[in-house]
Amino acid sequence: MLAVSVPPLPSPYLEFTRQEWARLRENHPMSLTADEVARVRGLGDRIDVQEVEAVYLPLSRLLTFYVRAVRGLHQVTGAFLGERGVKMPFVIGVAGSVAVGKSTTARILQELLLRWPDTPRVSLVTTDGFLYPNAVLEERGLLDRKGFPESYDRRALLRFVAAVKSGMDVVTAPVYSHLTYDIVPDERIEVRCPDVLIVEGLNVLQPPTIRADGSRTGAISDYFDFSVYVAAEVEHIRQWYIDRFLRLRQTAFADPQSYFHRYATLTDEQARSTAADIWGRINEPNLVENVAPTQDRATLVLAKGEDHKVSRISLRKL
Repeated sequence: MLAVSVPPLPSPYLEFTRQEWARLRENHPMSLTADEVARVRGLGDRIDVQEVEAVYLPLSRLLTFYVRAVRGLHQVTGAFLGERGVKMPFVIGVAGSVAVGKSTTARILQELLLRWPDTPRVSLVTTDGFLYPNAVLEERGLLDRKGFPESYDRRALLRFVAAVKSGMDVVTAPVYSHLTYDIVPDERIEVRCPDVLIVEGLNVLQPPTIRADGSRTGAISDYFDFSVYVAAEVEHIRQWYIDRFLRLRQTAFADPQSYFHRYATLTDEQARSTAADIWGRINEPNLVENVAPTQDRATLVLAKGEDHKVSRISLRKL
């Protein structure tokens, strides 16, 4: 029997080199200074003004077009249904591995969007606040699986995003401390009718799951109007994680109140070994099993090279 070759499915994405993408800003003026970029840059991330101008400024311009289009759609739908429109925020999800730079991406987008006339109110919430407290994780044997999907209060996160998306005046979220590595008791942040809500986290693009009884869970990505996945090769992210761990000995780990203060006095060799062990036991399995498989669900993928700079951009076709 002759083998029949099946042509590959066409890609759902439009592909751009860095240079092709940079031209799409159409000479829109750069609105962030070098000091502002440095302020929002994560530890170990090498993003600079040139990177913001070439990659993130065009993206912010595209996002303003999406915001206007979605607002127009809400208006015509409300008119068709004979309903008075309620202001609904444009929701952006930002996903990616630990140490890949997704938090910096989210903060840069927030700062840029705040400077566009159509989006003067931009809120940013990370899913860290919806992790279960350490006491709960320890009780359930999940402390070493922090960051895995089961370590989050997914119902609370879903309720939060749904409430903001519905146009509620004030919605609150828990606060997570990276110093104590735990939820801060009795502390909440408030989100008040933003034009844009950015939700950043490892697992924000996860699809619904099927429960034992056959019912399906919700997915917060159902509430997203746009989503960004920050991608890189696993071996590159591993090295970035180890490099960041070494730097943290002189910064966050040096604080006596830090959960990780015990690592502050490690030698370089001990720190590299410890970081590699944590990466191999926790972060890489989570990336491979849970985070990376959601990349194809993103509206836009920012692919980074070994130098931590975005080299290719993939935009989902409409």
